[in-house]
Amino acid sequence: MTKKSISNSWESIVIFFAGLWLVIRIVLEYFGFISDGNDRTTGIKDLREEYKKANYK
Repeated sequence: MTKKSISNSWESIVIFFAGLWLVIRIVLEYFGFISDGNDRTTGIKDLREEYKKANYK
C-alpha cells in the first residue's frame, strides 16, 4: 500500500514538472530565446521579423 502511494506521488511530481517545462519552453520560444526548428510552422519567427521591420516606437 505504501509502495503504491509513493509511486503515485512520484508520477504526479513527474507530470507536474513535465507540464511546467512545456510552459517554460513555449514562453522561451515565443520570445525568441530558443528555437525548436519549427518556426515556419508556428509562425513565431515571421511575427518577430515583421515586428522588427515595422520599427514600432
